[in-house]
Amino acid sequence: MQYQLIEDEISLQKLCQQYNNAEILAIDTEFVRTRTLYPKLGLLQVFDGKQLALIDPVAINDLSPFWQLLTNEKIVKVLHACSEDLEVFLTSANCKPVNLIDSQIIMSFLGHGLSMGYAAMVEHFTGIALDKSESRTDWMKRPLTQRQLDYASADVDYLFQLYPKFMSEIEQVGRLDYAKQETQLLIDKKFTPIDEDNLYSQMKLACRLNSQQLNTLQHLARWRFQQAKKRDLPIGFVAKDHTLMAIAQYNPQTIDAMNQLNGAELLDIRHKGKSMLSIVKLASQTSESDYPAKIMRLDEYPGYKQIFKTVKAFIVAIAEKNGMTIENFASKKQINQFLTWHFNVNDVRALAPESSHKAPMSNFANVDILTGWRNELFGQTLQAFADSDFKA
Repeated sequence: MQYQLIEDEISLQKLCQQYNNAEILAIDTEFVRTRTLYPKLGLLQVFDGKQLALIDPVAINDLSPFWQLLTNEKIVKVLHACSEDLEVFLTSANCKPVNLIDSQIIMSFLGHGLSMGYAAMVEHFTGIALDKSESRTDWMKRPLTQRQLDYASADVDYLFQLYPKFMSEIEQVGRLDYAKQETQLLIDKKFTPIDEDNLYSQMKLACRLNSQQLNTLQHLARWRFQQAKKRDLPIGFVAKDHTLMAIAQYNPQTIDAMNQLNGAELLDIRHKGKSMLSIVKLASQTSESDYPAKIMRLDEYPGYKQIFKTVKAFIVAIAEKNGMTIENFASKKQINQFLTWHFNVNDVRALAPESSHKAPMSNFANVDILTGWRNELFGQTLQAFADSDFKA
């Protein structure tokens, strides 16, 4: 496939003027993310069926013509497994794409599982085995090799060619709207700002800490993330989880005390010990009334394991009735998300049964099962099932 290498802003502007008239753009990105918090964009690949272009973001400072294509609602953008691409768009330009469809999501609704790779999709439709040997190459190093450029161009070449095939199949089974909603759900989640005050709750074993310890962990987790952003480092490069957990648990007041902590990383203490001590001191100034509540593990709810099995079996039955698998309907995380919401609703009702019905019931915007196509197909039925204490 012939391609054009775009290495200056004038050429990019001309290219994007041409692409503005396209109905469909196949898009891919190449990036490096080894010792940084944010992905480093190394190459953009775009194909409209006429002109395949490889855009060099290392050589071009102003990529705004390309970002404008992503937000042009008249153009369909198709990407495969776009989760990391979305991170690139977010961190490089805070550019939230519109009218985007993920071919991996489409393939999942066609019965190929949730994580069908690009090469596997190409082989499924064409029988061609792509060379993926350049997938882990250094895309920031210049000049790019011929092998890299050929590899990168093939990604959007086949994606554009296959687009009508998988679109025809998804339309035949009547699940295109599901795939569009699922893609949008992924986009919305990627572009939801990170709640720095809630990072502590996502740390493994945080549920073992009491409220005072969680307060310290909350401050430490927030500090660590801010340091990672400021220095563009992976979070673990600032300080390891187990270091923060040990400090939160034992509340050391000196560097020597930190060095004695079981589980703390000595290198973390050597490089960041003084900073972490200042955070511990800051956390100690928090009023007890503002401490985070103790984290309740979902599996500590009475009968959780049996309830989970019952709910999963309930969803499997509905999925099979609709000719799909539970993979598409609900992951373990999504079932637990629903159960957490359900248990919280019941807790609030128990505390204030006369006034609490509407408030918790309306707070389901972040429960995947109770929104969009899932809610239409089985969410409402599942909710009624749960309200009957999971009795058929």
